[in-house]
Amino acid sequence: MAKVVVGLSGGVDSAVAAYLLKERGYDVVGLFMRNWVEEGDDGACTADEDFYDVRRVCSVLDIPYYGVDFSREYYDRVFKHFLQEYEKGRTPNPDVLCNREIKFASFAEHARKLGADYIATGHYCRAEEREDGNYLLRAADENKDQTYFLNQVTSEQLQNVIFPLGDLIKGEVREIAERAGIPVAKKKDSTGICFIGERNFRKFLSQYLPMKEGEIRTESGAVVGTHRGVFYYTLGQRKGLGLGGIKGGREGAWFVIGKDVKNNILYVSQGDESRLYSDIIECESFNFIPHPPKEEQFDCMVRIRHRQPLQQATAAILPGGGVRIKTKTPQRAVCAGQYAVLYQNQICLGGGEIK
Repeated sequence: MAKVVVGLSGGVDSAVAAYLLKERGYDVVGLFMRNWVEEGDDGACTADEDFYDVRRVCSVLDIPYYGVDFSREYYDRVFKHFLQEYEKGRTPNPDVLCNREIKFASFAEHARKLGADYIATGHYCRAEEREDGNYLLRAADENKDQTYFLNQVTSEQLQNVIFPLGDLIKGEVREIAERAGIPVAKKKDSTGICFIGERNFRKFLSQYLPMKEGEIRTESGAVVGTHRGVFYYTLGQRKGLGLGGIKGGREGAWFVIGKDVKNNILYVSQGDESRLYSDIIECESFNFIPHPPKEEQFDCMVRIRHRQPLQQATAAILPGGGVRIKTKTPQRAVCAGQYAVLYQNQICLGGGEIK
């Protein structure tokens, strides 16, 4: 009987993944990862609450489980990069690095030590082994598809990986959980960055990047307000600027158009948002899964943020491994530090960090 180690988070998706694998006849072992150690505002550790749910799930499924602490690896390989990117005025996506560096690296290595023939997670996506490598495919549930967050995982990391939820939609997953008597069947899905959770993002970040107030200026240099820390704003942001109308000025909402991190200045504009749109996206390096297309230039689809509808584009592979993407329709607020992820039909070709 093949052994599969399932990454259990305490949520319904990973619990159903474990249940389905056991139903298929695998020898299933649960493994809970603690990637961040910190108490919540009420003094309770959310990881402890999740591990409690893991224990309840494994009791019902009658499978063994373990807990492992990867908080040091997470801090060194993911969180440090997260802070460095914010200090540069960019907008990082730590969940993408977490998959490459922790879930499909540290976790997979630990699972093999437990004798795993396969590893599995509750991600909504599919993996397919072909003669020329392992492919990553979009999930049946387009609204839950998580290939965007897996764009930096390599073909080698997808070897002997099972995604049991790839052909299911979210409603079906909850129905399976209820029928199986899984205790987290109605548990609310977690949202936001894993180590921040549902807390105030600005308050969290201020613990690591101290707030320093500065000027909010227009392109012409006119000072129109004061910001609370240039790191905490993103390109295109409208809310939280605290700006009203200016006598004799334009009408319309204010929005962020740039950041001068060195001089701690936030630049804004008002009304016409056309300057936020661009149809050219460049990535200095690109992770192709499993390898680049044979053509140096090819038609594809792209998304620059999770759950964004796929956009028609043409991509060109640049000397040195980068990729230049031209979208058919200009995209709003393309943020450096985020990822551009390419697709051809159901196949996720991989992604690159936007420069």
